[in-house]
Amino acid sequence: MGVYSTTPHLLRAARGEVVDRPPVWMMRQAGRYMKAYRDLREKYPSFRDRSEIPEVAIEVSLQPWRAFQPDGVILFSDIVTPLPGLGIDMDIAEGKGPIIHSPLRTQEQIDALHPLEPETALPFIKTILQALRSEVGDKSTVLGFVGAPWTLAAYAVEGKGSKTYSIIKNMAFSDPTILHQLLAKLADAIAIYARYQIDCGAQVVQMFDSWAGQLSPQDYDTFALPYQKRVFQQVKQTHPDTPLILLVSGSAGVLERMAQSGADIVSVDWAVDMADARARLGKQVKVQGNLDPGVLFGSKEFIRDRILDTVRKAGNWGHILNLGHGVLPETPEENVAFFFETAKELNLAGVKG
Repeated sequence: MGVYSTTPHLLRAARGEVVDRPPVWMMRQAGRYMKAYRDLREKYPSFRDRSEIPEVAIEVSLQPWRAFQPDGVILFSDIVTPLPGLGIDMDIAEGKGPIIHSPLRTQEQIDALHPLEPETALPFIKTILQALRSEVGDKSTVLGFVGAPWTLAAYAVEGKGSKTYSIIKNMAFSDPTILHQLLAKLADAIAIYARYQIDCGAQVVQMFDSWAGQLSPQDYDTFALPYQKRVFQQVKQTHPDTPLILLVSGSAGVLERMAQSGADIVSVDWAVDMADARARLGKQVKVQGNLDPGVLFGSKEFIRDRILDTVRKAGNWGHILNLGHGVLPETPEENVAFFFETAKELNLAGVKG
């Protein structure tokens, strides 16, 4: 058997090979819109249990694989999962997201952080990733999952999700020295974590800088981009062949900057037309996205039209079909199934780029 039959479709596209159709997966494809997940949540009400007990996390990660056969199967986790391994105590509240019990506000707290040792701090990760690789074989690509320095810092400093980011922006704009120390420590820890995930079986890693879109472009250049680069450079030093994806929520204003991060693939949200994104990013940058998750509430005809529109605009090279953000909780499962079926029937030869 040649390389084409043994290398998963998404991995080939992510490496820049020409493929016959765009690979497809969905952010948050494991989760609340699926009845199978909601049933499991009744049995394991704690998110940390669902993501840190290996057999439960494996089951959750594989639920969409069994239902829809996506080209990517992503580790079921949270971006804050590694924080306890640095000495940052956290929990994940159902429906509210991460809670940091002692938000980081002082030099002493930053000094007290210690390097991440994933084998000790996150022993479940290896078990989960190895099981996913074993289960999907070469039929799908296993994706790893890390948070970016700015977004993790925002959680650690704010203490929880925020609408205004006023506490971390106060630190950024009045005492940036402390914040830069925190960002550097987080970047080094995330690089260690991403490398570890690859060693355990992740074939592609996506970094989520969910809150970097809350920064003005000049502040993105100061507090987000240098630390994204720091992570990606360290990962590339040891794992140069592993494709890296960068997602920033609300990224329309910083797309070109995302391309400077060292990521191989830029995840585009639906606030940008895919043809415009392609033009702004240049021909060498691969893209992921960018269907509005709300499209999946439309008719099948509407969903098909939007998929075709996105794929046509993305062209026939270097595109991973996905939503611009996570699938929404009330999304009908039959529409998710239709999304995957339609995507898999595409033939790029018949789609004009």
